[in-house]
Amino acid sequence: MAKQSGLGDNFYYGGTDLSGDTNSLSKIGGGPAAIDVTAINKSGFERLGGLRTGDIEFVSYFNPTNAHPVLSALPRTDVDLMYCRGTTLGNAAAAMRAKQFDYDADRAANGAMTFKVSAQSNGFGIEWGKLLTAGLRTDTTATNGTGVDFSASTSLGFQAYLQVTAFSGTDVTIKLQDSANNSAFSDVTSGAFTAVTSGVQAQRIAVGGTATVRQYVRMATATTGGFTSVTFAVVLVKNKTAVSF
Repeated sequence: MAKQSGLGDNFYYGGTDLSGDTNSLSKIGGGPAAIDVTAINKSGFERLGGLRTGDIEFVSYFNPTNAHPVLSALPRTDVDLMYCRGTTLGNAAAAMRAKQFDYDADRAANGAMTFKVSAQSNGFGIEWGKLLTAGLRTDTTATNGTGVDFSASTSLGFQAYLQVTAFSGTDVTIKLQDSANNSAFSDVTSGAFTAVTSGVQAQRIAVGGTATVRQYVRMATATTGGFTSVTFAVVLVKNKTAVSF
C-alpha cells in the first residue's frame, strides 16, 4: 500500500464528533510501561514490559455549541475516544477508554482561541484495529453492512468500540457478524453492543480467552421497537496474542 497523509481523518469523543473542532492530534500512543531491571553486572539498561498504557493528546478549537460543552465538563468518569485514519471501510483506527485530565486554554496574539486536551487510558491500553464503518455510518432501517477482510480467522478474543453520535427511535442493536467466505454471515458470540435507546453515547465490549472471530466481519443493525435513524462508528480489534481482562 502506498504511503498516506493524515488528510480526511475523523475523531470522536464519547459519542460526539469532534472532527470539525480538532486542530491537531499531537500524540496517539501507548504500549507497555518499561520496568527497569538492570543488574549490577550490566553495562546497559535491562527492561521488562509492564502494564499497558495509552495517551491521546489533541488541540481543540473553541466551539460553544459542540466541543466546548463536552470537553469543559472534565468528567471524572471514563470516556471512550476513537481516532480514524481516514474514513474508508477497513482503515486503521485507534480507540481507548480513558480519563480526560485537562482542558487548557491558549489565546494567541492574533485572537485564535484553542484548548489543549490530554487523555490517559484507564484499565486498558490504547488499541489499534480496523474500521467496520466508513467513518460515521447512518442507518434508517435494520441494515447489514459490508464485510471487512481481516486476512485470517483468529481464536484469541476481541475488543470492539462503538460511538453513537445521533439516534432517534425506540431501540437499535448494533452487532458484529462474521464469515469465512464474505458471503454467509452469522452473529459473533457476545458481539452485540447494549441496545441503543438514546444518543449520544459510546460503548466498549471485550471478549477474551479463545473466542473465535472469522476472517470477514461486518456490522449489522437490528431492532425490536423500530428506529428512525442512527449514526455510528465501530472499530474492531482482533487479538493476536492471548489477552486477559
